[in-house]
Amino acid sequence: MKVPEGISMKRVKVPAALIGVLWVFLLAIGKNVCLAEPLGVNWGDISRQPLPPGIVVKMLRDNNITRVKLFDADYETLKALVGTNIEVMVAAPNDMLKKLATSERAARDWVSANVTRYMFRGGVNIKYVAVGNEPFLIAYNGSYQNVTYPALVNIQKALEDAGHAGQVFATVPFNADVLCGPSVDCSVPSGGVFRPDIADLMVSITSALNRTGAPFSLNIYPFLSLALSPDFPIDYAFFGDFTLTDSATNAIYSNVFDASFDTLVSALTKAGFPDMHIIIGEIGWPTDGNKFANIQYAEKFNNQVMTHLASKKGTPLRPNREFDVYLFGLLDENLKSVDPGAFERHWGVFYYDGNPKYALDLSGQGSADVWPKPAVGVDYLEPRWCIVNPSAIVDADVLTKNVDYACQRTDCSALQEGGSCNALDTYIKASYAFNNYYQFNYQDKYACDFEGLATITSSDPSPGVRQCRFQIGLSYQPVTASSVRIQAESSAIVVLVLFVSSLLL
Repeated sequence: MKVPEGISMKRVKVPAALIGVLWVFLLAIGKNVCLAEPLGVNWGDISRQPLPPGIVVKMLRDNNITRVKLFDADYETLKALVGTNIEVMVAAPNDMLKKLATSERAARDWVSANVTRYMFRGGVNIKYVAVGNEPFLIAYNGSYQNVTYPALVNIQKALEDAGHAGQVFATVPFNADVLCGPSVDCSVPSGGVFRPDIADLMVSITSALNRTGAPFSLNIYPFLSLALSPDFPIDYAFFGDFTLTDSATNAIYSNVFDASFDTLVSALTKAGFPDMHIIIGEIGWPTDGNKFANIQYAEKFNNQVMTHLASKKGTPLRPNREFDVYLFGLLDENLKSVDPGAFERHWGVFYYDGNPKYALDLSGQGSADVWPKPAVGVDYLEPRWCIVNPSAIVDADVLTKNVDYACQRTDCSALQEGGSCNALDTYIKASYAFNNYYQFNYQDKYACDFEGLATITSSDPSPGVRQCRFQIGLSYQPVTASSVRIQAESSAIVVLVLFVSSLLL
């Protein structure tokens, strides 16, 4: 290095103690820089023509999403994640819990096939195993109460025996109905306890999680409170002007997210786990199928969540803490059960084809007009649509019968009350149903007949009303079918709104 004139350089001996102090300081800075938890997303694929895993993985990487939560351990999905270093949560579904609970060998075989198989150098970065999914829903009537804990213990042991201890952690994603209950006053977060009928079991499970350093995982859905409770204040579902004061702690809550989180913190503290790490396994806002489910609200809510995470403010009971959050969900899923509501098929930040729905700053910095990057290389069917034939003589009863036929076999959730296509006239609604059936059947010409009422057109019939779109199908034939969540969804909804609504005055 050339030294400027007039400047002399001397070798200075720095005391070892000072070097140690400097290292501690630098490590502390590094720790602070790395504390931020990267954003995670839930990737479900209960769809007629799901995007190929390779395209989805590229979309994740293009959007700098480094953590993904799955609802199974599908081979094609995990194969696409090889070499990406994306942190992954795989899952053993509820219908496997009994087998995993009663057989250590079954647990070892599952871990071998779905974890160890991918844990080679440069393989899949599997961090968590979800043992079941919301297994203690009240609507399950205790179906999984006797098998969840032993299944967790057997999976933990299988992970340890396979050499994954301290590297892969087994957890159980819970619905918020594991807290409180009808006989418990949870009107403020400080009242949070585990539901009395499963309290001892929850302590056993939490103790098992704590022993291995695994997190407690809870799903939070403010949308459901707003959609299913007419008296729920809309500002409280968002991060608005409504406030709730907890007189026991003098804490002030301005949103359901913080209140729900601290209700769990209170329950964990009373159970003897005050510092346990918490994962928010699911949080999001749907965009269709309900009057509160629209793009405007979803954009507002998810951007507020991102900003809240980036602020690092934490909650009143855990201030100045990072949140560990998985957005729900990545893509719309047009085969999910609509028993809870038509909105269930529209939780995606992206449409079914990987196109983003709205601006969302995934960094959480609150930047306006930052859109997620779309999927690349998507293979669509031809630009053709199926509509009501304007030349046909239409009998109302025959039309209704054919619309019902189409809707029973495809996705008509946007036609339901509050949906984006609900306000259209009868013929356009019928065209929407016919077209979805046609696209679901890969544009087979025989799927656009409906007793002579339908015809094929090359002109996009989308009416331009709100976000109502007549879709073009994708050309992909699903390799596997993920039906893990189909059974569980209807029961999750009602119990959650009862819990969150209790966090009011």
